[in-house]
Amino acid sequence: MILTIYFIWINLLTFIVRWVDKFKSMKGWWRISEKQLLTLVALGGFIWAFSGMNFFRHKTIKGPFLLKLYALIIWRVILAAIYLKDPELLQELLKQL
Repeated sequence: MILTIYFIWINLLTFIVRWVDKFKSMKGWWRISEKQLLTLVALGGFIWAFSGMNFFRHKTIKGPFLLKLYALIIWRVILAAIYLKDPELLQELLKQL
């Protein structure tokens, strides 16, 4: 249950941050760094990061950013698959990192 709440929260936060960054870019204001945007993806906000990117048409053609984004999404999907199959295995793998 806690994991589900966290997953919803981090994805919602990621979507809002994407919207704020798009708004700032339209106004010519100081922007949210790509590092911060990617950190939210790494923390689990990958579904709404991708959705927000397409919904706001924001950062959809930046090659290096997209490469990092897709790599993080693949990483998160792999971790989720391992967790669903064997949560203890995931814990052991993360301890070794």
